[in-house]
Amino acid sequence: MDAPEMTLQLTVDCADPQRLVAFWAEALRYEPEPPPEGHASWIAYWRAIGVPEDELGEGTGELPESIVDPKGTGPRVWFQRVPEPKTVKNRLHLDLKVGGGRTVPLAVRRERVDAEVARLTALGASVLYAMDEPDGMDHYAVVLQDPEGNEFCVV
Repeated sequence: MDAPEMTLQLTVDCADPQRLVAFWAEALRYEPEPPPEGHASWIAYWRAIGVPEDELGEGTGELPESIVDPKGTGPRVWFQRVPEPKTVKNRLHLDLKVGGGRTVPLAVRRERVDAEVARLTALGASVLYAMDEPDGMDHYAVVLQDPEGNEFCVV
């Protein structure tokens, strides 16, 4: 039996999808996902395909709640509104790899990472801490959190 086609979507539970759409679209250089062709909004699309009204919360689908890679190579990211706040550390996080890897001199990687951290903090991220390995280790990364407290790394 052949395996069914599979695609990957990352789903982020959050309180304010539009806030995270704006942040992560800029952070990942993605774009808000437009509604399917022939529909003025996502809510119009969901109603057209028969999603029950009781599953559509207030404000749901009026603005995009997902982002997509304009190059078509990265996964779709959907920001799902949930009622409960984030309470513990993420068990899964994103690594934004901008340093170039260990073949690039540490000083250059540090400069690239710090420049990206500056860009992301200007967008609303907060720095939690730097992972600056002592004793000659050749690693540098910065741990941040998005506007709702979800951790991610810039490496």
